[in-house]
Amino acid sequence: MQQLTPAGQQIVQDLSQRHGFSQDAVTHMLFAVLNGNGGMAQFSHPEFGGSGQWMQGGMLMLGDMFNHNLKGRVDSLCYEIAGILANQPGLLQSGSFQSQSQSGGGGQRQTAGGHPGQSSLFVPDPEDNWWPTDLGPPSATGSQNNVRYAYFSGARRLAVKTGGSVWVYDTLDHQIGGFSQQQGMGSSIIFSSQYGTVSLSSLPVVSRDGRPAAPSPVAPAAPPMAPPAPQPSFEPPAPPAPSGGANQHDVFASLERLGDLKAKGIVTDEEFAAKKAELLGRL
Repeated sequence: MQQLTPAGQQIVQDLSQRHGFSQDAVTHMLFAVLNGNGGMAQFSHPEFGGSGQWMQGGMLMLGDMFNHNLKGRVDSLCYEIAGILANQPGLLQSGSFQSQSQSGGGGQRQTAGGHPGQSSLFVPDPEDNWWPTDLGPPSATGSQNNVRYAYFSGARRLAVKTGGSVWVYDTLDHQIGGFSQQQGMGSSIIFSSQYGTVSLSSLPVVSRDGRPAAPSPVAPAAPPMAPPAPQPSFEPPAPPAPSGGANQHDVFASLERLGDLKAKGIVTDEEFAAKKAELLGRL
């Protein structure tokens, strides 16, 4: 059990005198309310009528159920203890956090709620505040099977202590509500968030034992693509030179003039025949 500081012992003594319970009974109830995160308590002490349960809002169950005077005193003590704990920095947790372990035989253990933290009521435990100090106070803590958790919702970080090492994970946009350790072959740690059940190994590792984690290897850039091969350009073929048929009019005109020259005796029959063959060859 966590030890009380001189200030914590003085508070227990004051409560004992004002509520009429022994310091042992008050100390028992102090830790019961602390374990209930300031909102409830499960206790078992002879001065409280044996086993019982208290919850903020008016619910109180005592073994001596018909002792209304005792009920009033216990209820008053619990409310005052809850107020004292609420005023201690980093003592009570505002979030809901549960962790459980499961084995092949179905065994299960759950832990939740507050821890002594930096409160002036308790002597610091060397095992407390094991996470990096720059993360500040956790939103929730838990532990099982020699594995400890501390969730920092504001910083979006999760610290896990296992095997003597402290791992810090980036929780991304997960709102973590609890953990479960699956035991046996293929054991793994999973957590619950608004997305359901997720494996812890899916979170990016930020650091281990205070040393930044190596960045994930970056895939090499794709080699630049070779420029496309130039496509052969095709120019439309030049239109064919106009055939002789395009000059038929000139040929026929020349033949007419040649015939006139022959009729006038200017060219001989041989010259006419030779020139006529030349002109017809152009067609």
